[in-house]
Amino acid sequence: MAFDYSLDFQGINFREHPELYRIGRGEQGVLLVEPYKSELLPHWRFRTPEIAKTSAEALFARFETYKQQKDFVGMDMTRKFLQMGFTRARRYANHPSGRKYNTNTGEILPQAENWKTSPKAESARIFYDYYQKVKNDPEYLLSKVRHKTNFET
Repeated sequence: MAFDYSLDFQGINFREHPELYRIGRGEQGVLLVEPYKSELLPHWRFRTPEIAKTSAEALFARFETYKQQKDFVGMDMTRKFLQMGFTRARRYANHPSGRKYNTNTGEILPQAENWKTSPKAESARIFYDYYQKVKNDPEYLLSKVRHKTNFET
């Protein structure tokens, strides 16, 4: 089931109401779902590889805490933040301005010459490694199936 953008996100505590949470695709809803957004966003940084490593480690630690608490929504939101760290760092490695498209023509701008070796590319690799750990964690995968079975059918 798709992420439900029709909900009044301002008034929902998804820790208290996990039944309202929909996994969605990719990073959908990453900046809407409370209290997780407020708990995870302060740790999300990717400017340099050192900052990205600290950030990814902090997010992974939150994932482990949510996993111990059997909090699927927290685990999934952490996955989304790690995925977003990868995709945003990758975007800035490819296009240092952060803009992929020419605003006048809509055409894709050329990639940066150092898109494979820039510091942002290293930040992206760091986030990607942690994202893969979380995404493939056996307990996360089992919790995901349970959540879909219980709430998204």
